[in-house]
Amino acid sequence: MEVCGEAENGKEAIEKVKELRPDLVVLDINMPVLDGIESAYKIRRIAPSRKILFFTIHDSAQFQAATRMLSDGFISKSTSGTELIPTVKRILGAET
Repeated sequence: MEVCGEAENGKEAIEKVKELRPDLVVLDINMPVLDGIESAYKIRRIAPSRKILFFTIHDSAQFQAATRMLSDGFISKSTSGTELIPTVKRILGAET
């Protein structure tokens, strides 16, 4: 796995997806300019085959439900130490 880009806000994330065509897009729910949920919606429209992972401080069932149809995974930052890498591998179909 390799990081190919970084964005400071949701609008820039969408532009980076167009430019870099990553396999996986990692978004936070709270993002400046355009929040993560709206960014995911727009990314799904322009690049439907891209995998999306929400990586956020919000770990409530409400946020997980809100992002379920827009993403391939959801990780709370509080559990990232144990769940991040296995979730990324699962989303990308990589062997563990």
